[in-house]
Amino acid sequence: MRSVVRHLCWPLLLSCGCLCVACAGGAWPLAAPSSPAGAAAGLDDSQIVAGLREALAQGVTRAVNELGRPDGFWKDPDVRIPLPDPLAGAEKTLRQFGQGNKLDNFQLALNRAAESAVPQVAIVLGDAVRQMSIKDARAILAGPPDAATQYFRRVSGATLRERMLPIVQGATAGVGVAQSYKKLAGQIGSWLQPAGKSIPDLDGYVTDQALDALFAKIAIEEANIRQNPAARGSELLRKVFAAP
Repeated sequence: MRSVVRHLCWPLLLSCGCLCVACAGGAWPLAAPSSPAGAAAGLDDSQIVAGLREALAQGVTRAVNELGRPDGFWKDPDVRIPLPDPLAGAEKTLRQFGQGNKLDNFQLALNRAAESAVPQVAIVLGDAVRQMSIKDARAILAGPPDAATQYFRRVSGATLRERMLPIVQGATAGVGVAQSYKKLAGQIGSWLQPAGKSIPDLDGYVTDQALDALFAKIAIEEANIRQNPAARGSELLRKVFAAP
């Protein structure tokens, strides 16, 4: 966990001085009232950017730490990665034929792969925070409820996928059931194409599921600060996100 916080906070330390201290915990103060003139009245652009960077860092750290740990996916029904097709459609039948343990182990392996990949994205998200411009900050402050989440998707989505995919590939490489699935996909995938069906690439499937879960957690933190002023941990954040 400390390494995640360190990777996220170090770029912030370079760009905005003392913000590293704020990354240690707390909810994610990302959002703002609909009018930036009301919320940020009396603050200059540098203060607004600094406050948003602090908020983003806190929220991202919390989301990464929550998912990037043992059982972060597996024991959270909201983000647990389900079996991919065609196994999902045949799960009931397979269990009736005594394949339940294999299915469970396979699904657990997919979730473990996601848990191992998520911590590696902290530095990428830290870069996105550091690169936030005044224009970005204003847009987030005055934007929709998920404005900050949209910012991360737009700025970092492709890079996050590139960073996570090799880790997922390494994690599934040693799982026998995963290798059997990949072999099956290679054998019959071309047969399904004329019918408009396909077997998803397993590693890409896990990576995309993990990214969706990460952004979902970020959005939850964003919603929390919109609804809960007590989550604004510092004086600067209280000023930036203060009601008109």
